[in-house]
Amino acid sequence: MSRAALVAVRLVLAASLSAGLPALIPSVAAQTPAARIIELRIDGEVDPVLAEYLGEQIEQANRDGAALILIAMDTPGGLDTAMRDIIRHILESAVPVAVYVTPSGARGASAGFFILLAADIAAMAPGTHTGAASPLMAVGGYPITIDETLKSKILNDATAYLRSYAGMRGRNVDLAVTAITDAKAFTEREALDGKLIDVIASSREALIAMLNGRAVTRFNGQTRRLALEPSQVISVAMSTRQRFLTRIVEPDMFFVLLIVGVLGLYVEFTHPGMIAPGVIGSIAMVLALFAMHILPINLTGVVLIALALALFVLEAKYTSHGVLGAGGVIAMLLGALLLVRSPITGAGVSVGVALGITLPFAAIAIILMRLVLRSRSWTPLAGVDNWIGDLGTITEAIEGGRGMVSVHGELWRAASSTPVPQGARVRIVRVAGLTLHVEPTEPAA
Repeated sequence: MSRAALVAVRLVLAASLSAGLPALIPSVAAQTPAARIIELRIDGEVDPVLAEYLGEQIEQANRDGAALILIAMDTPGGLDTAMRDIIRHILESAVPVAVYVTPSGARGASAGFFILLAADIAAMAPGTHTGAASPLMAVGGYPITIDETLKSKILNDATAYLRSYAGMRGRNVDLAVTAITDAKAFTEREALDGKLIDVIASSREALIAMLNGRAVTRFNGQTRRLALEPSQVISVAMSTRQRFLTRIVEPDMFFVLLIVGVLGLYVEFTHPGMIAPGVIGSIAMVLALFAMHILPINLTGVVLIALALALFVLEAKYTSHGVLGAGGVIAMLLGALLLVRSPITGAGVSVGVALGITLPFAAIAIILMRLVLRSRSWTPLAGVDNWIGDLGTITEAIEGGRGMVSVHGELWRAASSTPVPQGARVRIVRVAGLTLHVEPTEPAA
């Protein structure tokens, strides 16, 4: 083969390889599995239902071998027990956990601050804040003043708990403790400069890009490098059951369930045998008791609602020209507004729901009680007591005060103060058990 032909063959082979290489690279990239990122949400107060949701999904992500668990958070805080349950799952997770305070304007306050510092990666979006983690003691939904010894005990317990894991995460423990002792809060920039968080990210995608290839020191001291490109973000919401329970513990829904339960049982007691109101009322009352176990309930609100019910009953029984009814409406409105009051958020029953439930309840309760009271004065339309004044025929002469009488085709024992012969017509004057007291319609011959 000539030298010119050999050069031509080499050029053809080079061109073929150059043309096939771009097609080969995408096929290799397409075979690279995408890193699975499980996205969870903390939205609202931290409560046992939220802790159950996060715990279940963190465990599931560990079983499925996810690359990262991303918890998007916007919370004013919540219950200490639920917070500790969430932190326990985060610290025990074999999969790295990132907590991201987002969107702009969100907060990771109080219990949220503890959760943020427990994560492998703590991140915040621009325009967010965290901190203000001083523990609160509340009775009846309102903070209470405690003595200095107990206050020191609570603060020392909270700060020790924070130090137990925040230092292992490389956080600035001394600065973090001021969020508990001084209720200090931090913007995202202050938190980053103070080494409370790791990154500031404007979006979820930007956060994932920042974390790709980042070396993370786990709680057990081991180092793990995150490989998040390409990635597949899977958002996992609460289950239907958890959403239902979360809905129940909302103050407005709790008040609705409480009033429906009271009204259903009230209707069943005043109108026995209707069954449906009793069943519905019992179910609603049980659900309300479940919510009462979680929500900060103010006993003053409960007492006012009970007083309102008593005033509605009295309005139906006595003529007050609406004074008792109006007092009941005011008492129930005040009770609704005072019923639930979280010391963290100040959330409670809204005015619209309080009005929308109170007015119909007042009308129904007064009308039902008036029907019950009116029914007590009605004359029975059937039965032996309705026979007074009816006529009968003596079938066995009344001698010695006793005999037998036939009334409406039935035989009854008869009693009379005067002797009455057989076949005489008599009138019933009184009923005593199974004995009819009678008197002759005509004088004896």
